[in-house]
Amino acid sequence: MEKKVSRIYPVSEPSTIYFLQVTWEKDLGTGFIITLSDGQSAWTGTVSEAEISKEADDMEMEREKYVEELRKALVLGAGPANMYNFDVSKDEENVESCDFSYEKNLKDVSFRLGSLKLQKVSSPTEVIKELICHCLDCIAELHAKKEHLQKENERLLSDWNDVQGLLEKCVEAKEELEADLYKKFILVLNEKKAKIRNLHKLLKEAQEPAEDTTHARDSMATVQTAVERERDYDGSTDEECENLAQPSTLASALSRRDSLLNSPDVIDIAPSRKRRQRIQKPAGVEPKVATYETQLPAKEKFDPAPSKASDKHPSDVSSLDTQKNTAEPEDLFDDI
Repeated sequence: MEKKVSRIYPVSEPSTIYFLQVTWEKDLGTGFIITLSDGQSAWTGTVSEAEISKEADDMEMEREKYVEELRKALVLGAGPANMYNFDVSKDEENVESCDFSYEKNLKDVSFRLGSLKLQKVSSPTEVIKELICHCLDCIAELHAKKEHLQKENERLLSDWNDVQGLLEKCVEAKEELEADLYKKFILVLNEKKAKIRNLHKLLKEAQEPAEDTTHARDSMATVQTAVERERDYDGSTDEECENLAQPSTLASALSRRDSLLNSPDVIDIAPSRKRRQRIQKPAGVEPKVATYETQLPAKEKFDPAPSKASDKHPSDVSSLDTQKNTAEPEDLFDDI
């Protein structure tokens, strides 16, 4: 069973102290026992589960909510000191009993949570002894709990000190690491800056010859372009001169070819020659024939066209050869 002992001041006797003990089993809603003592006498009474349900119905309140209000008033003592009021009224005629009531204050209005009739206990010393023992047990329990909480607090404090020391070491290590990393970062940054400056310097030095080379190349390209243009101009004028000279050359070549091609046609005289009488010629004729025969091969060597003409007309040449072979020497002299 569970017990709860509290100190109350009745409204009818505010200067008198009463000790209220509430005892219940599993739940306060299943019923409870009230024991009241002023240090000399003791009274006790029981509230059943049915009475709790009846009180909740009379107040038109849900049973769970009503039980919660009873717990706050009798056990927990929650809220301000004047939120719940208790009163003890004794009957002068019947000194063996008294009425005990408890109510809740709501601003200017109060409503009664419950009341019951308590019967006087025949041996109040036992009740008082029980109250004192329960109070001592509660004190011992609270003391043990206090020691346990104190030990737990010491352990937590020790852990906190250890954690604080470890945290301080971590902070120191972090600061040292940050300083080391910062130094390394500065060194690396300075090295990178030096490398970048050197690279910029090398790039600038490399760009200056490249610019000079590009400028020289551009100037040479300009000169070459001008020279090529002059060459093109000279070539075009040479071609124009050649083109102008070609017609005269071709005309002379054609006329020479025609003369050479037409020169052997003297042989064609044979078919149309006239028959003449044999006449004795002077002795001076033979050198003319020799001169003619010497001139004819010279023409044939100079101009190869007659050979081509002879190739083109083999029948004419063969006929001429036949005529030459068949002709008599006298006829040749006659032809000349």
